[in-house]
Amino acid sequence: MSVETKEWVCAVKVGTIWTEPNSAREVDAPGISNPVLLVEWLEALPYKERLALCNENRVQTQLLYGEPVLVDTIEGEWAKVVAIWQSSNKDSRGYPGWIPLSQIQPAEQVDFKGIARVSSAKAQLWDLQHNPLLVLPFNTILPIMSEDEVFYTVHTPHGKALLSKTYAQFAPSVEQLPKRFAEEAVALGENYLDLPYLWGGMSPYGYDCSGFSYNMLKACGYIIPRDASDQAKMGEGISIHDPSLWKKGDLLFFANDEGTGLVRHVGFYYGNGQLLHSHSTGKTVEILVLAGSKLEKEICAVRRYAV
Repeated sequence: MSVETKEWVCAVKVGTIWTEPNSAREVDAPGISNPVLLVEWLEALPYKERLALCNENRVQTQLLYGEPVLVDTIEGEWAKVVAIWQSSNKDSRGYPGWIPLSQIQPAEQVDFKGIARVSSAKAQLWDLQHNPLLVLPFNTILPIMSEDEVFYTVHTPHGKALLSKTYAQFAPSVEQLPKRFAEEAVALGENYLDLPYLWGGMSPYGYDCSGFSYNMLKACGYIIPRDASDQAKMGEGISIHDPSLWKKGDLLFFANDEGTGLVRHVGFYYGNGQLLHSHSTGKTVEILVLAGSKLEKEICAVRRYAV
């Protein structure tokens, strides 16, 4: 059923955008429910089934709680959406795919006094009676209705709720998140060392390589494209042949066929010939010595988004 395209928002702490409605399997049921059971889903997902999220092109990306999407089509229990904060060459409006209808809801137009971005790995959202409502992941962004010395009162898919200022950063709007140095993106990324890789992952429950670079730079005020291939075309180009020009926080890109093929991976330059990245299925966020690694011969681009 086609609908008049309008803005909806993610109504679970992390919603997964799938390639097609039939991309989700029985084993993925905890990940497509509301409330979503992320830990249960990922801990019970065997390596083969986790790898298939990528190899069988099942998952596209993820949304965080309150993140806006455009809904183009509703078919049964699924909605075809575009994630408008995640730019992509797949759609001029943002990142496209399918999400369970139960995980999104129509957006409400509200007057707000800025936005609050979750600045810790996770933060508790409270209802107005100070009862726990939902655990919010890093980089969740919600409109601020009012504030006191301790809490922001934020507008959420569950109505008004409270978010502690200790775990949130204020900004006038998403486009006006405070700009921070590239080294700070790297420092944020170190908080997720040993976090298992997740294809399509955009949250502290699991990042893929470009989801990792996207989110750490977003937290530093830079909204970059969602995928590595698009990220490699933006920012300031730095010579790949002179590592002395590389700075901590630059993005290093890697391609098949010793750097001549399609871009397939991205990570942060850590300095001292090292890479901070979310590696691949079955592995984790790590710091890698490039010399002697397979990736050393695959560097195809270096881009600088932040100073």
